[in-house]
Amino acid sequence: MEKDWTGNSNSVFKMLGASNHAEVEREAKDFYATDPVAIDLLLKKVSLSHKVLEPACGNGCLSTRLLERGHEVHSYDIVDRGYGEVQNFFEMLTPPIEGDFSIVTNPPYKYATEFVRHALDIIPDGCLVAMFLKTTFAEGKRRWNEIFKFTPPIMVLQCVERVLCAKNADFDYMRKNGGSAVSYAWWVWKKGYKGKTTLDWI
Repeated sequence: MEKDWTGNSNSVFKMLGASNHAEVEREAKDFYATDPVAIDLLLKKVSLSHKVLEPACGNGCLSTRLLERGHEVHSYDIVDRGYGEVQNFFEMLTPPIEGDFSIVTNPPYKYATEFVRHALDIIPDGCLVAMFLKTTFAEGKRRWNEIFKFTPPIMVLQCVERVLCAKNADFDYMRKNGGSAVSYAWWVWKKGYKGKTTLDWI
């Protein structure tokens, strides 16, 4: 049976009610590939561990760029898109990597809160979680109560220019039809950090 990012009514996979597109327009499995330039922007400000876990790798846009930048990348996705191993991130109860590592991904947005929480659960103390999320991820009482109140990000890196996240990785279609109207940022957590969040631009 083909998997999807779904669960029952008591599952952690409940929909957030926030989306980059209307539901009728969204790709069935919430696959929006990220322009690899997003990795270049992140690495201008952040030193990741040599080992990186990419738990929603899609067709490998971010993983490939991380490999090009010298990282050892362990790539997974819930659906086989021809890249990485098939694995439900929420069923990954112990890290698949020994020692220190970073988690870097653009998660399915309607499960972004759950991705952040689970990433912080499984990553070693002192290691980084970097999520490529809409700027409006800052909004919402639920995210405040479940994430920001107790585990604030160490930094939010706001993209100065729009970075494309293309439905089914069709970047050419997006460029021909006006690009993106969505503002993104890298949200970076350090396991165990309790201080103030720094805002910067990339």
